[in-house]
Amino acid sequence: MENKLNIPIEKRAEILIEALPYIQDYYNKIVVIKYGGNAMLNDELKQAVMGDILLLSLIGIKVVLVHGGGPEISEMLAKVGTKAEFIDGLRVTDKESVDIVQMVLAGKINKNLVNLIHTMGGKAIGLCGIDGHMIDATQLDEVHGFVGEISDIDPTPILDVLDKGYIPVIATVGCDNNGNVYNINADTAAAKIAGVLKAESLISMTDIRGLLRDKDDESTLIPVVKASEVPELVADGVISGGMIPKIDCCIESIRQGVNKVFILDGRVPHAILIEILTDEGIGTMVV
Repeated sequence: MENKLNIPIEKRAEILIEALPYIQDYYNKIVVIKYGGNAMLNDELKQAVMGDILLLSLIGIKVVLVHGGGPEISEMLAKVGTKAEFIDGLRVTDKESVDIVQMVLAGKINKNLVNLIHTMGGKAIGLCGIDGHMIDATQLDEVHGFVGEISDIDPTPILDVLDKGYIPVIATVGCDNNGNVYNINADTAAAKIAGVLKAESLISMTDIRGLLRDKDDESTLIPVVKASEVPELVADGVISGGMIPKIDCCIESIRQGVNKVFILDGRVPHAILIEILTDEGIGTMVV
């Protein structure tokens, strides 16, 4: 068989052996991966992410994929003449917009990801927060419109899918008892789901290397952030915009019992495998 990476056979075997203790640590444990951002629009990166997820599943790690779809939602809203508006890093969502969010997230994106996993030889089932009333939500506030605040998560549908040997692929829309549908921030949903499942790790994929001290300089990556440091980093402007809810969610999931939380650069091919199965830390770990 051709060695496309030009790595000597002995070295390839060594790499596999080095991964063994990590495989043993994660075996039969749950890893929640939040997948979103512009990496979802790059076919090569999408293939790499789905390949990572499939490999982890095949070696006995229970992967739960929670996805967003901000760029595609904004693209669809633009087609119908609606301008995307964000306040405090959250999308303002009116009644027309929430219908489009549901269509794009739970329809197009969710089923495309499920289909891609299947074409690569895996088994996946697409879910959204409405299925089984999995994500119970209420309106966050009047300003954001149909943006939901999670009031409860029923993990039963996720656990049922995992028990049957499938990878759950979850679109982050929720609902209330009156039939209202809400747009749920994907980072928030992933953190809550990881907490309820008592996941070993939560991995949040984004469009930057991790948390940067200077947002314009990727060499200023902060490899480890302590919860006690967050208020000062917010005051200094290091954590701002969409990174604020992301970091808050990471801290919340730690408090709920998730052992490790990572913010990874989704633009790096196989970033998930590098983080989980090697000694190399390539993003920001929140503790």
